[in-house]
Amino acid sequence: MSNEPAALGGRGVGVGARVEFEGRTWQVSGLADGRVYVAADDGATGCVLAARLVTAPGFKVVGQADPPIPSAETWAALPLAARERALAWQRHIREIETGLPGGPGSRGVPRDEYDPQRFTLAEREHAKARELAALGWTKVSRATVQRRRIAYHKQGLMGLVDQRTVRPRSGTGRADGRVVAAVLEALHLRRGRKAATVKQIIDLAERIVADRHGPGRVKLPAKASMYRLVKAMSDPAEPPGSAARTATRPGPAGGPPAALRPSERVQVATARLSVGAVGEDGTTVEVAVTAALDQASGCVLAAVLHPLQGGPVQLSVLLAEMAVPRPLRPGWPALLEQAHAGGPARRLMSLPDRIEATAARPTAVPETLVLDHGTAGVTSAVLTVCESLGISLEPAPPRTAGARCGALRTLEVLAGLFSRHTVAARPPAAAGENRADEADGAYWSMPQLQDLLDEWITGVWHQRAQEQLRHPLLPRAGLAPQEMWQVLLGAAGRVPLPLAGQHYGELLPARRCAVTESGIRLGGRRYDDACLDEHRGRGGRFEVHHHPHDPRQVFVRLPDGQLHPVPWAQCGHASRPFDELLRRRTGAVLAHRAAGTGAGADVGGDGGARPGGDRTGPAPTAAQPREAAARGAAGGGAVPGTGDARATAVEPGGLSVYDAEAEAGQW
Repeated sequence: MSNEPAALGGRGVGVGARVEFEGRTWQVSGLADGRVYVAADDGATGCVLAARLVTAPGFKVVGQADPPIPSAETWAALPLAARERALAWQRHIREIETGLPGGPGSRGVPRDEYDPQRFTLAEREHAKARELAALGWTKVSRATVQRRRIAYHKQGLMGLVDQRTVRPRSGTGRADGRVVAAVLEALHLRRGRKAATVKQIIDLAERIVADRHGPGRVKLPAKASMYRLVKAMSDPAEPPGSAARTATRPGPAGGPPAALRPSERVQVATARLSVGAVGEDGTTVEVAVTAALDQASGCVLAAVLHPLQGGPVQLSVLLAEMAVPRPLRPGWPALLEQAHAGGPARRLMSLPDRIEATAARPTAVPETLVLDHGTAGVTSAVLTVCESLGISLEPAPPRTAGARCGALRTLEVLAGLFSRHTVAARPPAAAGENRADEADGAYWSMPQLQDLLDEWITGVWHQRAQEQLRHPLLPRAGLAPQEMWQVLLGAAGRVPLPLAGQHYGELLPARRCAVTESGIRLGGRRYDDACLDEHRGRGGRFEVHHHPHDPRQVFVRLPDGQLHPVPWAQCGHASRPFDELLRRRTGAVLAHRAAGTGAGADVGGDGGARPGGDRTGPAPTAAQPREAAARGAAGGGAVPGTGDARATAVEPGGLSVYDAEAEAGQW
């Protein structure tokens, strides 16, 4: 790979780089208008869109591996001294290899003894060993520096951590593997015997160890440790002394952009929407959008909707959204199909066209993130991830500066236009449907709004010409963000590289959850999949990564060390028309409850309150249409002033009678 892309900083593919895709090795020969021109060793040539190239199956850059991202759970469990030591080693290794502690692309001039143009790698390693010894580091030689540098390239930041502080969790502790095998065999032999006790199982295990390896050849743990070992390895549903089960329960299945190339500077801002959403408790919540805007092209690399009063979006969630292409995320086609079916009947584009457009949507690992105070939550684990990926974090300039005002103004325009779109996308009310009771006018739920936003950004915002995307010599011709992205790709001579699909779950926030017989419980939802079958009800808590604003699936780390996607067990209900009707009517009932009236508050001979009680709830003027409709339904006639009794009859409580034909017209 040429040295020119590395000098720019960040991860990218430039002219002269060698890449692999479609089972062949190609060399990048040119970049123009968002397309990459490649040539094979046998003389074959080709041209492919940059977004398609980096997301093609089997694509990789020859001589460049994906950066290993340390697990947030593992990194947080390390002692503070071990983390600081690893970060210090990282800066020293970068200075050895590039001459700069901040890595390629950082500012500064290499020190004389670390100048790659004057000294070899071995000489620079000797100089670093002498420097660390002068600083008081013990047992640091040139061989130690070389070993640390090789470990960093193999394992990333975790390779620089003192391995004595990294102790894998195990249910058997430090017990000898031969003793563990004997206990498992003893439990199997005594399974189903009611007279079996823990002491008998321990004695049997000791005899098995002596017969198999010889008396006194294997050191046995203390009796208390053996009791804990038997308890940890026995089946919770079948402890020692219980009857054997004949069958097990199966698990259910501001101004011109200052940046000169894409993803060089990405600004994070938050704006409020003028429409509300139906929250998880059925009430209306105010909605805000936090987006990552590429300063050079104006593209929206990530946009997350969240409750305004719920706090800022975590920066790790924004990194996962902007750095991992959607087609590479686990289960993305099925999730998109479900979300597409559960939205409005009139879409901006069909499902195949949407998949095609989303695949070409820009994604990249930013070189610099500009953050406003309170816009995104930054934790120690996020700082570590940014350090591993070579992302620089900068505070936003003051409010009077044009850079921050430009990003915020752009996002406010986006929020205003999208709010109009959500109102226009709302289907017309069916005959006799009373939407005034529906959560104070909020119609869409938060997941539906997020799906509408993703579709609108892809189909409208990225194709809409913007005033700030104008060339100085062509002041009357504005470009769209997608067009500007393609123009800058050819001008910069490099394609920003996104992360792989498995990094999406790693970047999401993590917590510990138990795997029960019914799956994983998180946030009032149940997640289940076949990969959890052998871990159900066995105690312990597993590392679960989840998207705080996307409840459709979570990622659980199983003993194999990999993150496995686990879908929401009831996710399919959200895409069926009748279930959407139930959701909206349930929201109406909750709105009545919040207003002080139950679902049956209007039940009565005259549609009013109960005799002898005080009238509560909405004002009489707001309740009169419902009372008139209820009297019409009770008497079997239509409301005066209407011609169709069937269309206007409603049930007590203000909810209209379900009309299948009218409901089908909305889908």
